Amino acid sequence: MAHFGKPEYWEDRYTKEPEPFDWYQRYSGISDILTQYLKPDHQILNVGCGSSRLSEEMYKDGYQHITNIDISPTVIKQLQERYKEESVNMKFQTMDVRKLELPVGTFDIAIDKATLDSILCGEGSYSSAEQMLREIYKVLAPNGIYICISYGTPEKREKHFKKPEFDWILSVEKVEKPTAGTAKEEAKEGAVHYIYILKKQGSSLPPPKIPEDPKEDKEEGPQFPPQISKISSTFPRLTQQ
Repeated sequence: MAHFGKPEYWEDRYTKEPEPFDWYQRYSGISDILTQYLKPDHQILNVGCGSSRLSEEMYKDGYQHITNIDISPTVIKQLQERYKEESVNMKFQTMDVRKLELPVGTFDIAIDKATLDSILCGEGSYSSAEQMLREIYKVLAPNGIYICISYGTPEKREKHFKKPEFDWILSVEKVEKPTAGTAKEEAKEGAVHYIYILKKQGSSLPPPKIPEDPKEDKEEGPQFPPQISKISSTFPRLTQQ
């Protein structure tokens, strides 16, 4: 669905559907992997946070220094309202991940759940993805880690990560989709989400290099079975321990 790459789609969606919604996975489905890299004192950037409660669930698990950004002013306002009476130090800011207005080298961890996927559905997808990755690389501290949760296979995603201007150390994990059934020794192709772990090694500013965009490679976005077209979060408020 190419509209996933359009900011106006998200504004309209969050206006019409303000309730919490989680793409791909709940925190419980990926926490075993995330917590291998997270520390309670880490500064964490959640890019394209949307209306997910990922940050809320991470906060309850002890990771409380989280900056949440999204291109939609509507969803950021909703989140600010949702948490205005909570004693949390999470931040919510309207921001385009392709042009981050954040201090260089600040964050220990950047988490992306479906944002790169959405950008790859839009016009100029390759150049937009390149801009996004450069900006994330820029705001990560040395040895900082970018964690990308995606439906895209390594064949589709690693060509974006393995560019000479970046010096990521890349590893890949798999988690079963929520509807994939009970755990198996090896998750089958198409029944998994991929978690790309990219550890930054070098300087804060890779040289600018925006590639030409192969239009034929623009993606249509993830396809959800009808029974999981809407996976709403039902976690209690932070004050309800």
